[in-house]
Amino acid sequence: MKKINYFYLLLLIGSVSISSVTGQNITVKTTEFNVNFKEGADTVITYLPEIIWLSPADNFFQTKENKTNIKAQIHSESQIKSIVIEMRTDPNANASSSKEYELDDNMKYDALVDQSIFLKEGINYITVKVTNVEGGTSMDFRKITSGESAITSAFTMDRTDYGLFFATDKYEYWSDLVNPVDDAEAIEQELSKYYGFQTEILRNASQDEVIEKIREYTIQKEFKPQDQLFIFFAGHGHYDEAFNEGYVVAKNSSLNDPSFNSYISYNRLRSIIDNIDCDHILVMLDVCFGGTFDQSLERGESPYTEQDRIEYIVSKLAYKTRKFVTSGGKQYVSDGIPGKHSPFSRNILEALRNFGGYDRVLTFNELLGFVEKVKPSPHYGNFGDNEPGSDFMFIVK
Repeated sequence: MKKINYFYLLLLIGSVSISSVTGQNITVKTTEFNVNFKEGADTVITYLPEIIWLSPADNFFQTKENKTNIKAQIHSESQIKSIVIEMRTDPNANASSSKEYELDDNMKYDALVDQSIFLKEGINYITVKVTNVEGGTSMDFRKITSGESAITSAFTMDRTDYGLFFATDKYEYWSDLVNPVDDAEAIEQELSKYYGFQTEILRNASQDEVIEKIREYTIQKEFKPQDQLFIFFAGHGHYDEAFNEGYVVAKNSSLNDPSFNSYISYNRLRSIIDNIDCDHILVMLDVCFGGTFDQSLERGESPYTEQDRIEYIVSKLAYKTRKFVTSGGKQYVSDGIPGKHSPFSRNILEALRNFGGYDRVLTFNELLGFVEKVKPSPHYGNFGDNEPGSDFMFIVK
């Protein structure tokens, strides 16, 4: 096989390390593969070691303490040669300290790294680097913020809240509505003015425009660990008994569409939103049959005290959030009196204008307290990769 073929093979397999025989010494390292062409060596194809973090499980972690315990499960198809734990203050800087983890005879292919690490005040990057006997190397890190002052600054630094609104009151085939665009604009103004959200509204969008906008947030936007994304839908919803499936009705959704190809199913919507690379997402649907967005509905825990405000916010934003709230269950919901908002959106506005009370943080559970008495009763819960202990918060700027 010619040398160029090894390169194309590398592109195809991605997670495989290759050593080739001829040519000058070349080494390529990325987070996915390690390639080493050494003169005179036999060709070797080896799968890279796998690193599974057990603690901290999330990429971003905070602690008041000056030390923490890390745990990671290692698996390698080829024998493990070394495991090195490195400390950095920046992911691209040289390691400020490193330690080779001691291996025993039971850790040739599978190993559990369990190590206590002393932390510097501020931000620490802890890297686990695993190399097998063929030279394949995998690396993965956790960003750990340590200390009282660091936790306080971790909340305020470099985070953004986003609001994405889809509101439809003009339809090509369905009857027009009176309040969805007004509702979305009113909520958007509250979030932008008082909560510092960066917002965007799509009015009377087609099915393709809705999907393309969500795709844009999936592919083009880069979210940081504490960023939040609020997604709001207002307009017609539909439920099909034969398919046992609920749908958002887009501007161009056809009444004569037995396959519902011109609609946006809640199953699809839930899946594509879950794939957005933002750790904290809240979906709100003010549409008919919105409760069929998910089958299981779970209630959350209570909020926090003023004394622990910053620590609580930072700790909650360490867990991945996938929550939703809809204006009803498996039924039609009221569009409301023209110019007066729907009953659901009116209560959402009331919640936002309460500013979360004395601590100026409106939690997901506090929001539910404003809407749960609306008739019909709203539905809410978790979806996708939601983690226990997570929350979505509207933080007054």
